[in-house]
Amino acid sequence: MLNHTTIVLVDDHSLVRDGIRALLESEDDLKVIGEGADGTEAIQLVAEKRPDLLIVDIRMPKMTGIEAVAQLSNSGSTVKSIILSMHDSKEYILKSVAAGAKGYLLKDTGKTEFIKAIHTVRDGGKYYSGDISNVLVDHVLNPTVDTNETAKPTPTHGNHFDLTNKEIQVLQLVLSGLTNKQIAEKLQNSKRTVETHRFNLMRKMEVKNLIDLSKKAQEFKLV
Repeated sequence: MLNHTTIVLVDDHSLVRDGIRALLESEDDLKVIGEGADGTEAIQLVAEKRPDLLIVDIRMPKMTGIEAVAQLSNSGSTVKSIILSMHDSKEYILKSVAAGAKGYLLKDTGKTEFIKAIHTVRDGGKYYSGDISNVLVDHVLNPTVDTNETAKPTPTHGNHFDLTNKEIQVLQLVLSGLTNKQIAEKLQNSKRTVETHRFNLMRKMEVKNLIDLSKKAQEFKLV
């Protein structure tokens, strides 16, 4: 009889959970045994279901994924946590690792790498995708972030839109005239990740075109 790896999946978007669950359960050895929508539910589900793995988003209501992972780690829970997020900012990555996450993947990760990460963490290893590994290596060589602080973007002058550092960086590169592909190459990110940051910029700043984006960025001294 096949021994399943049991998983609790926590993300505040039900459609995202549905997609991830379908992907996971297409594998014979993986089984999602619980789902939640915020960090407090993550902690409750882990206590009730006792899964092998917790796959959790970062930015959620009530309690962030990082805070949930930290509480579980401090409580002595044996669950192994993987952060699955659209955010690749240095602050989030370092604080996730400090909280006890055994893996960190971006939501544009392909299925093959996602499953590989799950198997690696399940078997006692750690897994960080290429872009994330680059951030961790850079931090070892140039330590600058206090990972003991609550995870949140470093404040930037004029940042009234809750932009992450990476979003501000992408904003500046977009307004300098670079294409998504050029920005991806410069930041060593995938093109899809850059497109996600760009979409979030337009949404958070409530603009629909580059002209309005430029005007508002200048108005709030983001460039």
